[in-house]
Amino acid sequence: MKVLLLGATGLLGHNVLQKLLAAGHDVSVLVRRADGIKLPGGGWQTFVGSPLDYATLLNAAKGCDAVMNCAGVTDMSLLRLEDYLPVNCELPKLIVRVMEEHEISTLVHTSTVNTIGYGSVECPAAESEPMREPFKSSYYAQSKRMGEEIVRSASLKHPNGHYVIINPGYILGAWDVKPSSGRMLQIAYNKRVAFAPRGGKAFVAVRDVAEAEVNALTKGVNGERYIVTNRCGNLAIRELYEMQARVMGYRQRVVELPDFVLSCAGYAGGVLRKCGACTELSYTNVSQLMVREFYDNTHGIKDLGYKETPIEQAIAEYHEWKNNNKCI
Repeated sequence: MKVLLLGATGLLGHNVLQKLLAAGHDVSVLVRRADGIKLPGGGWQTFVGSPLDYATLLNAAKGCDAVMNCAGVTDMSLLRLEDYLPVNCELPKLIVRVMEEHEISTLVHTSTVNTIGYGSVECPAAESEPMREPFKSSYYAQSKRMGEEIVRSASLKHPNGHYVIINPGYILGAWDVKPSSGRMLQIAYNKRVAFAPRGGKAFVAVRDVAEAEVNALTKGVNGERYIVTNRCGNLAIRELYEMQARVMGYRQRVVELPDFVLSCAGYAGGVLRKCGACTELSYTNVSQLMVREFYDNTHGIKDLGYKETPIEQAIAEYHEWKNNNKCI
């Protein structure tokens, strides 16, 4: 297939690009800067410009069979919902318009598990669970949910099309160039004592999400959402840090922070945000670190057929890549 990939400069985008090329697809990427992709070699066609410019997006998609949207604003320090909407909500609208203009029938759209209500280790949540707090109050999660609704509406309008939504968990692995989710690993790396909130997340190797995304070009059901996580990746953050210490071969004591400490930090950050300071500290953001958001990936495994890489391997791959690419 000829595929237009958006968001190729991020952690997931770099891995999806590699998977697409390895699978023999003809790939075009639309990037804001020509040097944004750090992969060596080539093999893809590059369009430079803003994906939010309709004419630019229309030109990049010309002749394509499918669009893969890995673009997203994830910065938790942004102060308003409106700061997330251009990329997380308006871009899906533009993509659907472009697809209709060029008669492209396939879209793989990346969202987040935070648009799905979380479960517990004993009863992880499936795709049908409605959003829950604190994510219902998250501007990021709200904007991603709005983006999903646009894609779902397009799938209803085009019943013979192939519009698939991927809801990945907390992604870990190589090519975290910004960095993004790897910051969680870096905070505790090789420290004698590490502090962790009591919450947990559904961790997943980026290679698995990329595989699911590429498989979704031809697999999955039109209009469906698919949780992409790891059944062994439902971990407390404390357990993640202990796993990282074992994998990387250092000794560490992990201390769980009481909720009231995080709550105080969140309230303090909220005051700063009201004064116009861009900080990730807010009550909503810290509350997300106090819940254990665990998910059931049965639907994704069955329909998309991706493999589950051990989280230990994802941790090792993150550090190996980081150590070999310190100049990036």
